[in-house]
Amino acid sequence: HLATSLPLPSERDHLRPRIDLVVFMIDIKSKYSLKNVETSLAHVDASFFLGKVCFLVTGVGRVNACNIETNAVCKLGETYCSPVLFCELELEGVRTATAQRLVRMLGICAGQIPGVSALSFVSLMRKSDDD
Repeated sequence: HLATSLPLPSERDHLRPRIDLVVFMIDIKSKYSLKNVETSLAHVDASFFLGKVCFLVTGVGRVNACNIETNAVCKLGETYCSPVLFCELELEGVRTATAQRLVRMLGICAGQIPGVSALSFVSLMRKSDDD
């Protein structure tokens, strides 16, 4: 399910499936995109930040067209203890690899991968302090 911003409308709450993973998409070419994500973050339950949120940054193949500093997005990931994935959706191979990665993350967050929890997965993705 896709939403352009949060909070989700409440009139269809009873029809909404369980949410296992929240992916915030940020278009590196649009400052509005980052502001929208920052505003939406306030509407996410704190328990989701224990491995069930990630940031997907698109448009990274066009460095000269960037309106957002990648450091700002990385800081967002650090602040919310959530992984940040960078991709270029216009490249088929990268798009496919990113989709496969998200599906794998979703499987972990939904509890479908034995022996791996969302919290343990996100701790593996975090950058160590020694890096």
